Amino acid sequence: MNVPFADLHAQYLSIKPEVDAAIAEVIRTSAFIRGPFVQKFEAEFAAAVGAQHCISCANGTDSLYIAMHALGVKPGDEVLTTAHSWISTSETISQAGGTPVFCDTDAQTFTIDPAQIEARITSRTVGIVPVHLYGQPADMDAIMAIARKHGLWVIEDCAQAHLARYKGQLVGSFGNAASYSFYPGKNLGAMGDAGAITTNDAALAQRMAMFARHGGINKGDHQIEGVNSRLDGLQAAVLSVKLPHLAAWTRRRQAIAQQYDEMLAHTPGVTRPTCASGREHVYHLYVIRHENRDRLVQHLSTQGIQTVISYPVALPFLPCYSRFAHRPEEFPNAHRNQSHIVSIPIFPEMTAAHVARVVEAIGELPA
Repeated sequence: MNVPFADLHAQYLSIKPEVDAAIAEVIRTSAFIRGPFVQKFEAEFAAAVGAQHCISCANGTDSLYIAMHALGVKPGDEVLTTAHSWISTSETISQAGGTPVFCDTDAQTFTIDPAQIEARITSRTVGIVPVHLYGQPADMDAIMAIARKHGLWVIEDCAQAHLARYKGQLVGSFGNAASYSFYPGKNLGAMGDAGAITTNDAALAQRMAMFARHGGINKGDHQIEGVNSRLDGLQAAVLSVKLPHLAAWTRRRQAIAQQYDEMLAHTPGVTRPTCASGREHVYHLYVIRHENRDRLVQHLSTQGIQTVISYPVALPFLPCYSRFAHRPEEFPNAHRNQSHIVSIPIFPEMTAAHVARVVEAIGELPA
């Protein structure tokens, strides 16, 4: 049995009539750029994540950049973030004019280590971008305490953590703003690129909305120079259809993760993901560590099981950050994890047979 890493077509088939009708209505009304479908989704998503304001944009990367620009990042400013994430988290700091300062990850959860944040604060530090990596919330109590102590803003990178909770509170509701991606493979995914920022700060929401729309809320009224980063009507309509299903899809991901936890408990060489106390993991990815990761990936590929390595090079060691001359001993956890992690298939439409086949194949890795 072949097992794909994800199956977006299966998801589409499960809600095909709703999706097709929504797309047809956008086409019928020619509401392709902003308009009623975008406004509807913004209101729905804000309510779903407990935010007062939702500003949609073209993609998740833009959502980080827009938020940092609106918070006033300028040359010379330092922004602290995790050493292990997708490059959008750090490249947008540079794009906004700041300097990314990397912090090592917690040894168990893959999320940013608050002790490393405290150690790297300087007089130039202005903010923190914690990432709720793979769907697990970062340690937001500790992070927010540090931010308050030093007068720093916080942007939560929630690209992989839709509906995740920290001590019962939805992620995205702790910091000044939260960034979301709706890339097709995300837990809530569009049928193309899409993103959003949420906040409870009305003034910040206004600045972000203006900047994303060429510097003006109303067409032709350019108060500032901005960028063109707009969610289109087709993607908004698709997201509105999918949003009511997100909670059920999340529960299914969690159930599959529990199956993996139980079935992989005694598999040699495998370290299962750890969910810290008080955190509700939504398992955008189920990431194991394996002492022979590359051999395992090759073996699973020959068995027809797709895997992904997220991410094979930690951010400080990418060529684009060679100017910082970072050393492995500065980020021991991120450096060690980059050569041991692998994401195995997890998606709501997986069957028990799929899960069993993946576990069986992992256990068949030759010694």
